[in-house]
Amino acid sequence: MIPFESLYKFMVTLHQHHRGDHGLLFLKGAPERVLAVCDHERTGEGDRPLDLPRWERRMEAVAARGQRLLAVAVKRVDANQRTLTFPDVEEGGLTLVAVCGLIDPPRDEAIAAVKQCQQAGIVVKMITGDHAVTARAIADEIGIATAGGVIPGHALEQVSDADLERLVREVDVFARATPEHKLRLVRALQAGGQVVAMTGDGVNDAPALKRADVGVAMGIKGSEAAREAAAMVLADDNFASIAHAVEEGRTVYDNLRKAILYILPTSGGEALTILAAVLLGMTLPLLPAQVLWVNMVTAVTLSLALAFEPAEPGVMRRRPRDPGTPILSGFLIWRVLFVSLLLLAGTFGHFLWMEQQGVEIELARTVAINALVMGEVAYLFNSRYILEPACNRVGLLGSRAVLVAVGVLVILQALFTYAPPLQFLFGTAPLGTREWASILAFGVVLFALVELEKALFRRRERGGSRA
Repeated sequence: MIPFESLYKFMVTLHQHHRGDHGLLFLKGAPERVLAVCDHERTGEGDRPLDLPRWERRMEAVAARGQRLLAVAVKRVDANQRTLTFPDVEEGGLTLVAVCGLIDPPRDEAIAAVKQCQQAGIVVKMITGDHAVTARAIADEIGIATAGGVIPGHALEQVSDADLERLVREVDVFARATPEHKLRLVRALQAGGQVVAMTGDGVNDAPALKRADVGVAMGIKGSEAAREAAAMVLADDNFASIAHAVEEGRTVYDNLRKAILYILPTSGGEALTILAAVLLGMTLPLLPAQVLWVNMVTAVTLSLALAFEPAEPGVMRRRPRDPGTPILSGFLIWRVLFVSLLLLAGTFGHFLWMEQQGVEIELARTVAINALVMGEVAYLFNSRYILEPACNRVGLLGSRAVLVAVGVLVILQALFTYAPPLQFLFGTAPLGTREWASILAFGVVLFALVELEKALFRRRERGGSRA
């Protein structure tokens, strides 16, 4: 046997006839390779000279229906032949037995996943070993653009690397591709600054899988070599899983940004409050133990809740971000400063207001620290969406994790304010209705100001996109 290799695109086996007077060479492979070594075709009436144009027309018709083509041929050899070599095939003299059309329709979820990826700004390219007509039919069925044509692998061999970088941007479907072609195409995409995810299942896909930024192998039908070369393995061999992974990755990245965008301003508000008191030579509005309490209870409640945020609306309709973009953009730095100043105003302002009324320092500090916590609670709801509005039912009540976190924090803060043991440990005093009304009003004002800032940035973004 000569096993199949994508380099020569056929497989051949040698058999002895049961009568022992001759041997048979059986060949199967890509139709263009098989027909090239055939000079006869088998019919019900016997063998006759190969009618190549007729077979090409029939193959075009079958391939246009999206079927994969496989040709089968036979050749009679001497009875004493015991080995197989390539000249046994290349010298010709074979008889074409059949060209088979194999139905391999794409899954419905794969078609939907391709569309979803395209909406997310991901360009889906097909690099296949199939016939060019088959590749075009399948690409049209699953929604991959064929306006740029279908480029066969042999045409790539005449293209320079510089021209290939341009070609690979314009063409989305490549047929009869060898492992070398796949590797060149991945390199050309990367040379153009693209982040490339490559899928494959065979041994011949391993070089391209290894070269790609994210190699994705098939876990069921994939070879061991492909799985070893890939960075990821699809357990269900389903392209839709890639789209789901992209959505999940974007959601995790968004939630990471939200957590950072929440933690930095809340810590900044605490730091600015203490810094302002030191610079003004005033009594500290927050004691170190009280700051430690706030950091401890908000870290295990409010900050953690953002990790469970679902995907934002339209997450798969956004363009991919530039890999070089810092996680803290100019806008996020502005948001950190803006909210830090709001928390400073609320915390320090409440402390000054209580001092002017001549109350005990413990009561003034308790009001200040509860104002800080209330500001952090209000900002938590703002942080559920970086730019989208949170002033709606889903934004306020749509996250069970956020509601549970706020509920736990309310209980802890009530104990902090009213429980005698904690009053003794942290130097707090019980608050009355007037103080709580002012604290709640500050939370509402902070929430409204951040929502207004979001609206201004959304309007500016839409104006920039229209321009």
